[in-house]
Amino acid sequence: MAMKKIVLSVMVACGIGVSGSFAHATDLTGTLDGAPYKIRVPDTNWNRTLLVYAHGYRDRADHVGETENRQADAAPGGELFEAVLLSQGYAIAGSAYKNNGWAVEEGIDDTRALTRFFRDRFGKPDRTIVWGVSLGSLVTFRSIEKYPDIYDGAIPACGIGAGTPRAIDRSIDLSLAYDVTFGWPSAWGSIGDVRDDLDFETEVVPVLAAQVINPANLGLFEFIRLVNRLPAQQFYTGANWLFTDMFFNTEGRAELERRAGGPIAQNQDHTYSLTPEQTAYLGTLGVNANVLLADMNAELKIKADRSARKYARRFATPTGKLKRPVITLHTTVDGLVTVDNESRYRETVEDKGRERFLVQAFTESVGHCTFTPEQLISTAKAMESWLSTDSRPAATFFPASLGFVPGFQPPPWPYP
Repeated sequence: MAMKKIVLSVMVACGIGVSGSFAHATDLTGTLDGAPYKIRVPDTNWNRTLLVYAHGYRDRADHVGETENRQADAAPGGELFEAVLLSQGYAIAGSAYKNNGWAVEEGIDDTRALTRFFRDRFGKPDRTIVWGVSLGSLVTFRSIEKYPDIYDGAIPACGIGAGTPRAIDRSIDLSLAYDVTFGWPSAWGSIGDVRDDLDFETEVVPVLAAQVINPANLGLFEFIRLVNRLPAQQFYTGANWLFTDMFFNTEGRAELERRAGGPIAQNQDHTYSLTPEQTAYLGTLGVNANVLLADMNAELKIKADRSARKYARRFATPTGKLKRPVITLHTTVDGLVTVDNESRYRETVEDKGRERFLVQAFTESVGHCTFTPEQLISTAKAMESWLSTDSRPAATFFPASLGFVPGFQPPPWPYP
């Protein structure tokens, strides 16, 4: 399988494998203003709850030979989990958005349009819950803030709770660490402003792959991992999350910069450090971490374009001004959207005095969006209970027996 296909399969899927009977449902597909959609409603046991799904990142076909995934999914994992939700009585809907890439702007508009279309066709549900994974979490965060008259509750999963600007700021830390260890090729553009037409598969993968397969480079990659606070459980395993992270640092960021009209990232409020134990460990691998850290901290001068930064704040940064319930869901070990995003989001909500609208749940899993069907359903039922009773859901909705981690406290977001 081509590397980009590996990356995209990881981005879009949530690792869900299920079995079970398929409920009879009314299926409706089509296109709304250029956005493919899917709606599925149980024929006999609709519980009057609509789950509107916002999917994760999908690559744009912006290079020769590429094709886009324009499939509309009504739930994480596609038809298999859709069938489980139908059997539980949920109506479900999802949009593929007008475009791929960092399509938060389109996702917000197209998800709202689909929700309104559902109401016109099937009537107003008793409860409408918007939920999304990964990039779709940004659609979810902003949708519940902007449209509390449309959505009753929200479930952002594996979410970018720190918002787009901070996430992109942090992404260039990996680029800078790569620069001081291996050297950032000038053909890729600069660390703060990647080349607009950079192609990950043909330009980045060959360089990175040659470095990865050389065992002498282990210490350098460990430095990159540790200074970016990335988990070893994912960095070297599965679809190789180093490649996934580098996709978003190169071609993925290029696509976002084109949308925004310029570079978004800055690192002027960052400081790079390691613990003494990490420094000593890297020394055993032949790496002088203090020299590399000094090189990184000498480059705290990357600036963003003001207009591009404004676009990134709009699409999207959560404001924390909640008027409706939100339940966030995150794995405790996530190498792509790190779990400290949840700390930053909680601080944002608390700063606005809206913490009564927020519940955060965590699962004992390694991976990005690697939730089980049981965990997702239990979270949906927790939201239903909250909306029906006007009381925060009990801890029994998030039991350790289902892989939740009661009382988990995510680490703090590392920068202001």
